[in-house]
Amino acid sequence: MSRIVRRIGPSPRARGCETGQTCPDIFELSDGNFAIIGTEATEQLDSELPPDAARADYERIVVISRDVLIRAKADIPDA
Repeated sequence: MSRIVRRIGPSPRARGCETGQTCPDIFELSDGNFAIIGTEATEQLDSELPPDAARADYERIVVISRDVLIRAKADIPDA
């Protein structure tokens, strides 16, 4: 089972989230994958996926703000 190794990017509080607890977040997992906390948008965006994109029944589309991803960029490994 994967475990959270570290946060990618600044914490929600450092990004100006008022509660610091209910904002999008990105984490690196012990198996090298990433976990995303974001707003569930599968129903809204599923039909918008391009023809060469697919989603399994157990997968969900989540949305995070541009700011979250851009600020996390420095912490995302190149390889």
